[in-house]
Amino acid sequence: MFNLLKFHSHSRGMASSHAVSFAFSSSLGSRFKYKPTRVSSKLRVVPPRAGDYPKPDLDVPSNKNFQEAKALSSSIASNATSVTTPQRVIIVGGGLAGLSCAKYVSDAGHVPVVLERGKVLGGKVSAWRDKDGDWIETGLHIFFGAYPNMMNLFAELGIENRLQWKEHAMTFAMADYPGEFTKFTFPKGLPAPFNMAYAILSNDKMLSPVEKIQTGVPLVPMLLGGQEYIDAQDELSVQQWMKKNGMPDNVRKELFIAMGKALDFIDSDKLSMTVILTAMNRFINETHGSKTAFLDGNQPDRLCKPMVDHFYNKGGEVHTEKALKKWLVDETNGNVTGVELTSGEIITGDHYVSAMAVDAFKLTIPDKWMTDTDTKPFFTQLNELKGIPVINVHLWFDKKLKKYDGLVFSRSKLLSVYADMSECCKEYADSEKSMLELVFAPCDATAGSSKNWIAASDEEIVNATLEELSRLFPNEITLDGKTGAKVIKSAIVKTPRSVYAAVPGRNKYRPSQTTPIQNFTLAGDYTSQKFLGSMEGAVLSGKLAAEVVADKFAGRAPKPVKEIAKEFR
Repeated sequence: MFNLLKFHSHSRGMASSHAVSFAFSSSLGSRFKYKPTRVSSKLRVVPPRAGDYPKPDLDVPSNKNFQEAKALSSSIASNATSVTTPQRVIIVGGGLAGLSCAKYVSDAGHVPVVLERGKVLGGKVSAWRDKDGDWIETGLHIFFGAYPNMMNLFAELGIENRLQWKEHAMTFAMADYPGEFTKFTFPKGLPAPFNMAYAILSNDKMLSPVEKIQTGVPLVPMLLGGQEYIDAQDELSVQQWMKKNGMPDNVRKELFIAMGKALDFIDSDKLSMTVILTAMNRFINETHGSKTAFLDGNQPDRLCKPMVDHFYNKGGEVHTEKALKKWLVDETNGNVTGVELTSGEIITGDHYVSAMAVDAFKLTIPDKWMTDTDTKPFFTQLNELKGIPVINVHLWFDKKLKKYDGLVFSRSKLLSVYADMSECCKEYADSEKSMLELVFAPCDATAGSSKNWIAASDEEIVNATLEELSRLFPNEITLDGKTGAKVIKSAIVKTPRSVYAAVPGRNKYRPSQTTPIQNFTLAGDYTSQKFLGSMEGAVLSGKLAAEVVADKFAGRAPKPVKEIAKEFR
């Protein structure tokens, strides 16, 4: 049907078949085959590139979340001065949570050892080159000003200049006006919450004046009640909450459907309202919270490698193609005594961290933990959590499409958000041809789709994507294959289990990083932290896990195990 000259398919499970951009040792006898980067203490200030915007000033006293994240980094690092015998911490999983945990464990004066089953680091942010040399990404990843731990991490690694900040606006494709965009523009110099009020009130394309009032009034309890109110709404779906608070359905159609699919790949009738409120709370209360940035290149080289360099330079290790077979445990007290890999190798340490996705971790929970009365409730509750599917679509066109340098909410039935990476990302820049990266969601019944798109063929997915794009941009993309821009190459990446499905009522089952097992800690965006399933949530979870480890090694009581949901007590 379409002019598909090249067609590539990938899945998260196939990532190991692709070459990694920087090599690791295949033996635990040596840490690396590549020469690590030594980071200078004097950081070079790089001006923003043409078309990008200056880095927002996030490190201000009024930005409480940023200051809290900064203080946590400092607190963890303060442990290093009192460490006389560094302890060995085995971290299973080389995604953002695992790499974050390793970074902060090394800051605390200990020795992290990261074991990753695939060839590529990054987990949900992994990427690899195809045979043409083009980067294939697991997902379209956007960095928000409301990501305080991520922003502190970039500063601590000295790589803030790798973020390409965009116009402070939320941009939507206009389904009723094909080929057009509309924006909620946040004015420069106006602090929160007034900048968001201006952005909403000044846009006359999506909501009527009455609808804007009907939207604002139900959000007042969120502003007054803060996180406690937000968490209490987890039992309600977006639509249930809207009906309860008298919010017009057009708000869901114009805003919340797009936001929900962008935040958790789920339709609004299936999504917990806590997800929407969490994002809105950050955007309303933080001046630069909704401002977005793109990484200036691929995630493995531009983000994961600096994290690895950081803890490698402090004596840490990372090993790829080291898949976990099982946790070895002491049958008397349940403590971990080591990890057995699928290769038969046994690795031991002083403390152990699972930084695997929740679905993968559940398959490895030792029988003893699931049968002992003291540990069974904690680990059994994880059965209530599972990952949501998502598909990342890459389309290369033979010409440039209408230019927009930033993230676009598509507001279509099958597409969440997209970006022209030839405009947004320095490494992928192309002045003659566009490359769209699109988030395809929802993908199954759990997320709100009547079709299981994970089981669909790649051709079906590409055709459905182009059909949606032809509705949004009929003057540029047509279905006859004769006029408009033509697809010259495509790539599909399916992730059957991505971030945990934030359907109503899941928060009470999300476990603490501290576990009932003395020498075992959890990391992962599914664990209990206020940034839900996101890159920020993954980084924060790894940081909190490192804090637990540091506290235990220092002889301090860590944060307590989170209260178990009552049906499992």
